[in-house]
Amino acid sequence: MSGVPAGPFLANLLYAALAVVALFAVTFAVALRQRRHVVVDVAWGTGFAVIAAVSHLASAGHGDGARRLVVLVLTAAWGLRLAWHIGRRSRGKGEDPRYEALLRKAKGNPDLHALRSVYLVQAAVMWFVSLPVQLAMYEPGGLGPVGYAGIALWAVGLFFEAVGDHQLSRFAADPANKGQVMDRGLWRYTRHPNYFGDATVWWGLFLLACDQWIGLATVLSPLLMSFFLVKGTGKPLLERRMARTRPGYAGYAARTSGFLPLPPRG
Repeated sequence: MSGVPAGPFLANLLYAALAVVALFAVTFAVALRQRRHVVVDVAWGTGFAVIAAVSHLASAGHGDGARRLVVLVLTAAWGLRLAWHIGRRSRGKGEDPRYEALLRKAKGNPDLHALRSVYLVQAAVMWFVSLPVQLAMYEPGGLGPVGYAGIALWAVGLFFEAVGDHQLSRFAADPANKGQVMDRGLWRYTRHPNYFGDATVWWGLFLLACDQWIGLATVLSPLLMSFFLVKGTGKPLLERRMARTRPGYAGYAARTSGFLPLPPRG
């Protein structure tokens, strides 16, 4: 495997899977206690930080120390910031409308339906998306040009995600903006600076596994993350809801890029 020790890396895949199962089992128990499944959104970012920590411990003595530390810090910083942001945003609120709609459609026990349709799916996706992080921990050799490019790309992504979230939070906190469309700051150049940043972060982490050719084998991981954000459960669901609840959203969408940051049209 181009210098990557096959046995320890395959064991790491198992350790990461077990960590994810344990995390989502605890999250499901908390959701049942609180009677709201929105807590699973907090586990999303937290889970990647857990996988990075488990992989860092398991890879001791195998991969390059500097790369291992960089991957751990960058993954944990992104994941824990996201978990904190989502947890703060949902504190004191009831169930998320997405999960209310899911539970209404359930045949049989709604909590078991959520377990199958949300928790198990997210756990599998998380494990798969994290493959570049797991592999990078085992790559020998110091960071090269591709790895440094990954750090730079991660930084751009975190900037868009964190700043976009902050700008939106401030906008939503002002009662004068109730029912209005956020079209300021980064939101003037893309309708989804946070989703763009999320995808960019994961392409950056992917590049950190690509100083050796073996890293290219994990390209489906950032592709899957990008697909969910652009075509799956991210952008499409949010835009349908915004079109129903924000009268000015159609005009905003007509002049603002759907994903990549670009100058406004018109």
